[in-house]
This record gives sequence, structure tokens and C-alpha cells, in this order.
Amino acid sequence: MVLASITDTAAITSAWTGTIFALIFYVIVVIALWRVFSKAGYPGVLAIIPIVNMFVLVKVGGMSAWWGLLYFVPIANFVLSIVVAIKVGRNFGHGGAFSFFLLWLFSVVGYFIIGYGSSKYVKV
Repeated sequence: MVLASITDTAAITSAWTGTIFALIFYVIVVIALWRVFSKAGYPGVLAIIPIVNMFVLVKVGGMSAWWGLLYFVPIANFVLSIVVAIKVGRNFGHGGAFSFFLLWLFSVVGYFIIGYGSSKYVKV
């Protein structure tokens, strides 16, 4: 009986720890996207709303917001996320390698570089 109690406590602690880390990561992503949206001429507050920020990011990439619906299709979302990363990078004056590695693979780092760096938004 005591062993089950210890296991339950460990599981609950692990779940709370994971939740706290996820919230911290989400706040960091919101901070990065807020600045990117502001540079692109969109309200930065849209970065807080989880699904809306996905559609705004598609708009920052120069595509119609309707393309954002493909994020809900299992294989298409993978391809679309790469295309959006490359288009966002191009609109901020960066090349394909930067866009692939820092806007798709390590997106938080790339959005901080774009948002707080000297990149200018020019819709291509």
C-alpha cells in the first residue's frame, strides 16, 4: 500500500513538472512570436492565442490564411510547416538554410533572431 502511494506521488510530481516546463516554453514562444508579428505589421497580441498564431504566421509568410487549415491534416502539416518557415525567412531577408534550421528545426531560436535582430520585413 505504501509503495502505491509513493508511485502515485511521483507520477503527480512528474506531471506537474512537465506542465510547468510546457508553460514556460509556451511563454518563451509567445515572446518571440510577438516581436515577429509586430515587425510584420500584425498585432503582437495574436501570438498569445494558440491556433490564431498559427494562421498569422502563415500570413507573415505571405500566404493566404486559408493555408493554415492544412496544419490540421496529418502529413500536410509537416510539409506546410517547412514551406511557411522558408517563406517567413525569405520575407525577413534570410536564406533557405537559415529558414530550415532556425525557423523550422529550432524555431524558437530563429524567431528570437528575427524578432530582436536587425531583420526587416519585406513581403516578397
